[in-house]
Amino acid sequence: MFGLKPTQIDEAGQILRQIARDWRELIAGIGHINNVNYVKYAETARVNLMRNYAMHIDPAHRKEWLGLASSTGIGLILRSIKVDYKFPMVWPDKITVYHKLVHNPSSSLSSQSAFEHQVVILSEARQRTAARCHEDNVIYDYNQQRKAMSMPPFIMEQLENTWAMQEETKDIWRQQIFNIEKRVRELETQSWDREDAVEDLGSATGR
Repeated sequence: MFGLKPTQIDEAGQILRQIARDWRELIAGIGHINNVNYVKYAETARVNLMRNYAMHIDPAHRKEWLGLASSTGIGLILRSIKVDYKFPMVWPDKITVYHKLVHNPSSSLSSQSAFEHQVVILSEARQRTAARCHEDNVIYDYNQQRKAMSMPPFIMEQLENTWAMQEETKDIWRQQIFNIEKRVRELETQSWDREDAVEDLGSATGR
């Protein structure tokens, strides 16, 4: 290990432990999993997200949030989904699915009655992205049998809050990545990436 000092070995271990613990945020067998299932994973996670708004984030509008999954009144429908497959997952595996807003719901890029999600499906076994999805969601008025003219205020408020937290979190993890890269580079310059570096082959030569 190019003669790493005990403190440097400890630092390298701490870096590896952080990456092992936080890899989802820092990114992102027996038989292949059918590609159709990836769409189901994204759909299930989207429904769970709406339930999370109803039960934990905005319980004052619990009934309205839960009603978005029904086919009466105001509902949320998936207009389109695009899936970019990264590698074939194999069973058994566990997945983590993350949704994030593509645009600030208050910006001119956002529709008055629709919003877009980027979705990341992570393989726990491989600790990497298995697929990325792009969802186009539309607020639909089942009473009028057409797309809603505007987004209900309770949805807009929570999407704006989510966007703000999303941007704050992105800055936090971007700084975490920068810090890890800096620590790794410092270890490199203190060990092998210097003019007088000599690889320690003691274990290979029997010393």
